[in-house]
Amino acid sequence: MHEALADLHLLTLTPWKIIGLLGTLLFTARWFVQFYATKKNKKVTVPMSFWYLSVSGSVLTLAYFIWGKNDSVGIIQTAFPMLVSFYNVFAHLKHRDRQETVKPGGAED
Repeated sequence: MHEALADLHLLTLTPWKIIGLLGTLLFTARWFVQFYATKKNKKVTVPMSFWYLSVSGSVLTLAYFIWGKNDSVGIIQTAFPMLVSFYNVFAHLKHRDRQETVKPGGAED
């Protein structure tokens, strides 16, 4: 997994580096999903796909930092967002049958 697949100018690609880059890409893509959902709904919205991208991106990035790079700082900075993402996925799945009710009487009335 540490064997170079490609050596481009200043970048050496290994299977672990590809896993890390894919994790970063997924973790970043979640913001575009959230931006699109907010723009579409015309209010701040965090769709479930945001959390699925967060979990998958952070798992891949954490794997890269643990086995590919062995970087304790990367492990720490990735582990916490991963735990929060897992929590939010499970919380959403636990309460997915409940409908959100909007009651009149808010500031816009």
